[in-house]
Amino acid sequence: MGVFHAGERAVQRRAGVDADARHLGRGITANIPDGAAAFLRAQRIAALAGIDSAGRVWASLVTGDRGFITAPDMRTLWLAATLPLGDPLREAIAPEQPLGVLVFDPERRRRLRVNGRISAAQPGVIALHTEEVFGNCPKYIQGRAPDAGGRPRSGEVVQRGSALTPPQRQRIERADTLFIASVHAAAGADASHRGGQPGFVSVVDAHTVRLPDYPGNNMFQTLGNVAADPRVGLLFVDFDTGTTLQLTGRARIVWDVADAPAGRVLEISIDETVEIAGAGPLGWRFVDYSPFNPRLPERSSDG
Repeated sequence: MGVFHAGERAVQRRAGVDADARHLGRGITANIPDGAAAFLRAQRIAALAGIDSAGRVWASLVTGDRGFITAPDMRTLWLAATLPLGDPLREAIAPEQPLGVLVFDPERRRRLRVNGRISAAQPGVIALHTEEVFGNCPKYIQGRAPDAGGRPRSGEVVQRGSALTPPQRQRIERADTLFIASVHAAAGADASHRGGQPGFVSVVDAHTVRLPDYPGNNMFQTLGNVAADPRVGLLFVDFDTGTTLQLTGRARIVWDVADAPAGRVLEISIDETVEIAGAGPLGWRFVDYSPFNPRLPERSSDG
Protein backbone atom coordinates (compact mmCIF):
# COMPACT_ATOMS: atom_id res chain seq x y z
CA MET A 1 0.00 0.00 0.00
CA GLY A 2 2.94 2.35 0.56
CA VAL A 3 2.89 5.63 2.44
CA PHE A 4 -0.42 6.92 1.06
CA HIS A 5 -3.88 6.11 2.38
CA ALA A 6 -6.93 5.38 0.21
CA GLY A 7 -8.12 9.01 0.10
CA GLU A 8 -4.74 10.25 -1.13
CA ARG A 9 -4.51 7.52 -3.76
CA ALA A 10 -8.02 8.30 -5.02
CA VAL A 11 -7.21 11.99 -5.51
CA GLN A 12 -3.87 11.16 -7.13
CA ARG A 13 -5.64 8.89 -9.63
CA ARG A 14 -8.31 11.52 -10.36
CA ALA A 15 -5.58 14.12 -11.00
CA GLY A 16 -3.61 11.66 -13.16
CA VAL A 17 -0.43 11.83 -11.08
CA ASP A 18 -0.41 8.49 -9.25
CA ALA A 19 2.91 7.42 -10.82
CA ASP A 20 4.58 10.69 -9.83
CA ALA A 21 3.16 10.42 -6.32
CA ARG A 22 4.55 6.92 -5.80
CA HIS A 23 8.01 8.20 -6.69
CA LEU A 24 7.76 11.30 -4.48
CA GLY A 25 6.35 9.28 -1.59
CA ARG A 26 9.76 7.69 -1.10
CA GLY A 27 10.82 10.99 0.48
CA ILE A 28 8.37 10.58 3.36
CA THR A 29 10.09 9.08 6.40
CA ALA A 30 9.42 8.70 10.11
CA ASN A 31 12.79 10.23 11.00
CA ILE A 32 13.88 13.86 11.01
CA PRO A 33 16.78 13.99 8.51
CA ASP A 34 20.20 14.85 9.88
CA GLY A 35 20.38 17.97 7.75
CA ALA A 36 17.05 19.30 9.03
CA ALA A 37 18.23 20.01 12.58
CA ALA A 38 19.98 23.26 11.65
CA PHE A 39 16.98 24.37 9.58
CA LEU A 40 14.63 23.78 12.51
CA ARG A 41 16.80 25.73 14.97
CA ALA A 42 16.80 28.74 12.64
CA GLN A 43 13.03 29.05 12.35
CA ARG A 44 10.66 31.43 14.13
CA ILE A 45 7.20 30.34 13.00
CA ALA A 46 5.18 27.13 12.72
CA ALA A 47 1.58 26.18 12.07
CA LEU A 48 -0.08 23.40 14.06
CA ALA A 49 -2.97 21.13 13.08
CA GLY A 50 -5.08 19.27 15.62
CA ILE A 51 -8.53 18.26 16.84
CA ASP A 52 -10.34 19.84 19.79
CA SER A 53 -12.45 17.95 22.35
CA ALA A 54 -15.59 18.46 20.25
CA GLY A 55 -13.97 16.84 17.21
CA ARG A 56 -13.42 20.08 15.31
CA VAL A 57 -10.22 20.55 13.32
CA TRP A 58 -8.18 23.74 13.75
CA ALA A 59 -4.97 25.28 12.49
CA SER A 60 -3.03 27.36 15.03
CA LEU A 61 0.11 29.51 15.10
CA VAL A 62 3.20 29.33 17.30
CA THR A 63 6.12 31.76 17.09
CA GLY A 64 9.35 32.34 18.96
CA ASP A 65 12.96 33.34 18.74
CA ARG A 66 15.41 31.25 16.75
CA GLY A 67 16.03 28.04 18.68
CA PHE A 68 12.46 27.56 19.91
CA ILE A 69 12.11 24.62 17.48
CA THR A 70 14.64 21.80 17.90
CA ALA A 71 15.10 18.10 17.20
CA PRO A 72 16.74 16.46 20.23
CA ASP A 73 16.71 13.13 18.40
CA MET A 74 15.62 11.80 15.01
CA ARG A 75 12.07 10.93 16.19
CA THR A 76 11.33 14.00 18.36
CA LEU A 77 10.35 17.54 17.45
CA TRP A 78 10.51 19.98 20.38
CA LEU A 79 8.62 23.28 20.43
CA ALA A 80 9.33 25.72 23.26
CA ALA A 81 5.86 27.22 22.90
CA THR A 82 2.42 27.53 24.45
CA LEU A 83 -0.73 28.42 22.58
CA PRO A 84 -2.59 31.55 23.77
CA LEU A 85 -5.42 31.11 26.27
CA GLY A 86 -8.06 31.76 23.64
CA ASP A 87 -6.69 29.37 21.04
CA PRO A 88 -9.16 26.54 20.31
CA LEU A 89 -6.34 23.96 20.15
CA ARG A 90 -4.84 24.85 23.52
CA GLU A 91 -6.68 22.13 25.45
CA ALA A 92 -5.95 19.57 22.72
CA ILE A 93 -2.19 19.80 23.34
CA ALA A 94 -1.96 16.64 25.43
CA PRO A 95 0.00 13.37 25.28
CA GLU A 96 -1.04 10.89 22.59
CA GLN A 97 -3.09 13.45 20.67
CA PRO A 98 -2.37 13.71 16.92
CA LEU A 99 -0.59 16.86 15.84
CA GLY A 100 0.66 18.15 12.53
CA VAL A 101 3.40 20.79 12.43
CA LEU A 102 4.43 22.86 9.43
CA VAL A 103 7.76 24.59 10.11
CA PHE A 104 7.74 27.63 7.84
CA ASP A 105 10.56 29.81 6.51
CA PRO A 106 9.21 32.72 4.43
CA GLU A 107 12.66 34.28 4.11
CA ARG A 108 14.15 31.36 2.16
CA ARG A 109 10.81 30.00 0.95
CA ARG A 110 11.25 26.64 2.63
CA ARG A 111 8.93 24.45 4.69
CA LEU A 112 9.05 21.11 6.49
CA ARG A 113 6.03 19.04 7.48
CA VAL A 114 6.31 16.95 10.64
CA ASN A 115 3.33 14.83 11.68
CA GLY A 116 2.91 12.51 14.64
CA ARG A 117 1.58 12.29 18.18
CA ILE A 118 2.30 14.46 21.18
CA SER A 119 4.72 12.74 23.56
CA ALA A 120 4.93 15.50 26.18
CA ALA A 121 2.99 18.68 26.91
CA GLN A 122 3.46 21.21 29.67
CA PRO A 123 3.57 25.01 29.87
CA GLY A 124 6.16 26.18 27.38
CA VAL A 125 6.82 22.72 25.89
CA ILE A 126 5.23 20.65 23.12
CA ALA A 127 7.10 17.47 22.17
CA LEU A 128 6.06 15.46 19.13
CA HIS A 129 6.94 11.83 18.36
CA THR A 130 7.31 11.88 14.60
CA GLU A 131 5.54 9.52 12.20
CA GLU A 132 5.83 11.44 8.91
CA VAL A 133 8.52 13.96 7.95
CA PHE A 134 8.92 15.48 4.51
CA GLY A 135 9.77 18.71 2.75
CA ASN A 136 7.66 20.67 0.30
CA CYS A 137 8.55 22.75 -2.73
CA PRO A 138 8.98 26.55 -2.42
CA LYS A 139 5.99 27.39 -4.63
CA TYR A 140 3.53 30.08 -3.56
CA ILE A 141 5.47 31.19 -0.45
CA GLN A 142 5.55 34.99 -0.33
CA GLY A 143 8.96 36.39 0.55
CA ARG A 144 9.14 37.92 4.03
CA ALA A 145 12.28 38.92 5.91
CA PRO A 146 12.85 38.97 9.68
CA ASP A 147 12.31 42.43 11.08
CA ALA A 148 13.00 43.91 14.49
CA GLY A 149 10.17 44.55 16.86
CA GLY A 150 8.20 41.33 16.60
CA ARG A 151 5.65 40.95 19.40
CA PRO A 152 3.59 37.98 20.57
CA ARG A 153 -0.15 37.74 20.13
CA SER A 154 -2.10 39.11 23.07
CA GLY A 155 -4.13 35.92 23.47
CA GLU A 156 -7.29 37.97 23.80
CA VAL A 157 -10.17 36.52 21.82
CA VAL A 158 -11.73 39.41 19.95
CA GLN A 159 -14.62 37.46 18.56
CA ARG A 160 -16.08 33.98 18.32
CA GLY A 161 -18.84 33.28 15.87
CA SER A 162 -20.43 30.94 13.36
CA ALA A 163 -20.18 33.31 10.39
CA LEU A 164 -17.68 35.76 8.97
CA THR A 165 -18.09 39.42 9.87
CA PRO A 166 -17.57 42.06 7.13
CA PRO A 167 -14.07 42.97 8.46
CA GLN A 168 -13.13 39.27 8.55
CA ARG A 169 -14.33 38.82 4.98
CA GLN A 170 -12.14 41.73 3.92
CA ARG A 171 -9.15 40.27 5.77
CA ILE A 172 -9.55 36.96 3.93
CA GLU A 173 -9.92 38.66 0.56
CA ARG A 174 -6.67 40.60 1.16
CA ALA A 175 -4.71 37.56 2.37
CA ASP A 176 -1.74 36.18 0.42
CA THR A 177 -1.04 33.30 2.83
CA LEU A 178 -3.03 30.78 4.84
CA PHE A 179 -2.46 27.51 6.64
CA ILE A 180 -4.83 24.56 6.38
CA ALA A 181 -5.28 21.67 8.82
CA SER A 182 -6.74 18.32 7.79
CA VAL A 183 -7.01 14.89 9.42
CA HIS A 184 -7.23 11.18 8.70
CA ALA A 185 -8.31 8.43 11.10
CA ALA A 186 -5.08 6.45 10.67
CA ALA A 187 -2.60 9.04 9.36
CA GLY A 188 -3.38 11.66 12.01
CA ALA A 189 -3.28 15.45 11.62
CA ASP A 190 -1.49 17.46 8.95
CA ALA A 191 -0.73 21.18 8.56
CA SER A 192 -0.07 22.65 5.13
CA HIS A 193 0.44 26.06 3.51
CA ARG A 194 -1.41 27.80 0.70
CA GLY A 195 -0.40 31.07 -0.93
CA GLY A 196 -1.24 33.28 -3.87
CA GLN A 197 -1.91 36.84 -4.94
CA PRO A 198 -4.24 38.78 -2.62
CA GLY A 199 -7.75 37.71 -3.54
CA PHE A 200 -6.81 34.09 -4.31
CA VAL A 201 -9.22 32.99 -1.56
CA SER A 202 -12.77 33.99 -2.43
CA VAL A 203 -15.53 34.56 0.09
CA VAL A 204 -18.76 33.17 -1.33
CA ASP A 205 -20.84 34.31 1.62
CA ALA A 206 -20.55 34.64 5.41
CA HIS A 207 -20.52 30.83 5.77
CA THR A 208 -18.47 29.72 2.74
CA VAL A 209 -15.01 30.29 1.28
CA ARG A 210 -13.42 28.83 -1.86
CA LEU A 211 -9.73 28.01 -2.05
CA PRO A 212 -8.09 27.12 -5.39
CA ASP A 213 -5.76 24.13 -5.35
CA TYR A 214 -2.66 25.15 -7.30
CA PRO A 215 -0.27 22.63 -8.92
CA GLY A 216 2.11 21.37 -6.26
CA ASN A 217 4.01 18.28 -5.21
CA ASN A 218 1.38 15.84 -6.60
CA MET A 219 1.14 13.92 -3.31
CA PHE A 220 -2.19 15.50 -2.31
CA GLN A 221 -2.01 14.96 1.44
CA THR A 222 -4.54 17.71 2.16
CA LEU A 223 -7.02 16.85 -0.57
CA GLY A 224 -6.54 13.16 0.16
CA ASN A 225 -7.45 13.73 3.79
CA VAL A 226 -10.50 15.75 2.72
CA ALA A 227 -11.59 12.92 0.44
CA ALA A 228 -11.65 10.64 3.50
CA ASP A 229 -12.68 13.14 6.20
CA PRO A 230 -14.13 16.58 5.31
CA ARG A 231 -13.13 18.31 8.58
CA VAL A 232 -10.62 21.12 8.08
CA GLY A 233 -9.28 24.22 9.79
CA LEU A 234 -8.00 27.42 8.17
CA LEU A 235 -5.64 29.96 9.71
CA PHE A 236 -5.16 33.49 8.36
CA VAL A 237 -2.30 35.53 9.84
CA ASP A 238 -1.99 39.31 9.71
CA PHE A 239 1.79 39.73 9.80
CA ASP A 240 1.46 43.48 10.39
CA THR A 241 -0.71 43.28 13.51
CA GLY A 242 -0.21 39.71 14.77
CA THR A 243 -3.98 39.12 14.68
CA THR A 244 -5.06 35.62 13.65
CA LEU A 245 -8.35 34.40 12.22
CA GLN A 246 -9.13 30.70 12.62
CA LEU A 247 -11.97 28.91 10.85
CA THR A 248 -13.16 25.35 11.33
CA GLY A 249 -15.61 23.54 9.11
CA ARG A 250 -16.06 20.96 6.39
CA ALA A 251 -14.53 20.95 2.92
CA ARG A 252 -15.42 19.35 -0.37
CA ILE A 253 -13.35 19.06 -3.54
CA VAL A 254 -14.94 20.66 -6.59
CA TRP A 255 -13.46 19.24 -9.81
CA ASP A 256 -13.46 20.55 -13.37
CA VAL A 257 -13.55 24.24 -12.45
CA ALA A 258 -12.83 26.10 -15.68
CA ASP A 259 -11.13 29.19 -14.21
CA ALA A 260 -9.03 27.34 -11.60
CA PRO A 261 -5.33 26.91 -12.54
CA ALA A 262 -5.38 23.19 -11.73
CA GLY A 263 -9.08 22.72 -12.46
CA ARG A 264 -10.11 22.13 -8.86
CA VAL A 265 -11.01 24.09 -5.73
CA LEU A 266 -11.80 23.40 -2.11
CA GLU A 267 -15.12 24.76 -0.93
CA ILE A 268 -15.22 25.16 2.85
CA SER A 269 -18.43 25.47 4.86
CA ILE A 270 -17.66 27.35 8.09
CA ASP A 271 -18.88 26.02 11.42
CA GLU A 272 -17.02 28.34 13.80
CA THR A 273 -14.62 31.28 13.78
CA VAL A 274 -12.10 32.51 16.35
CA GLU A 275 -10.26 35.82 16.03
CA ILE A 276 -7.35 36.47 18.41
CA ALA A 277 -5.88 39.96 18.65
CA GLY A 278 -2.24 40.66 18.02
CA ALA A 279 -0.07 43.01 20.03
CA GLY A 280 1.84 44.39 17.05
CA PRO A 281 3.86 43.17 14.06
CA LEU A 282 4.95 39.53 14.15
CA GLY A 283 8.43 40.53 13.08
CA TRP A 284 8.21 39.77 9.36
CA ARG A 285 8.59 42.42 6.65
CA PHE A 286 7.00 41.76 3.27
CA VAL A 287 9.55 41.46 0.45
CA ASP A 288 7.82 40.12 -2.67
CA TYR A 289 5.22 37.73 -3.99
CA SER A 290 6.15 34.25 -5.14
CA PRO A 291 6.97 34.16 -8.87
CA PHE A 292 4.86 30.99 -9.07
CA ASN A 293 1.62 32.71 -8.03
CA PRO A 294 -0.96 32.31 -10.83
CA ARG A 295 -2.65 35.40 -12.15
CA LEU A 296 -6.14 35.79 -10.80
CA PRO A 297 -9.06 35.56 -13.20
CA GLU A 298 -10.49 38.88 -14.30
CA ARG A 299 -13.44 39.89 -12.15
CA SER A 300 -16.62 40.79 -13.96
CA SER A 301 -17.79 44.38 -13.70
CA ASP A 302 -21.17 46.04 -14.09
CA GLY A 303 -19.51 49.24 -15.30
